[in-house]
Amino acid sequence: MPEFDFVKSSYSNTAGECVEVARNVPDVVAIRDSKTPDGPLLRLTPCAWAEFTASLD
Repeated sequence: MPEFDFVKSSYSNTAGECVEVARNVPDVVAIRDSKTPDGPLLRLTPCAWAEFTASLD
C-alpha cells in the first residue's frame, strides 16, 4: 500500500472534527477522519475529487 502524506483540511474545526486529505500518490486522493487515522480510507480519482470539491462552492 502506498504511503499517504495526509494534511488536515482547512475546513476542519478546532473541536477535533477534522478531515485529512492525501494527494501525494499518483491517480489517488485519499481522505480519512483524523480522529481514527487507522480507520477506513476513502480513495477517489483526482477527477472525482475535483468534481466533489467544486460542488462545495
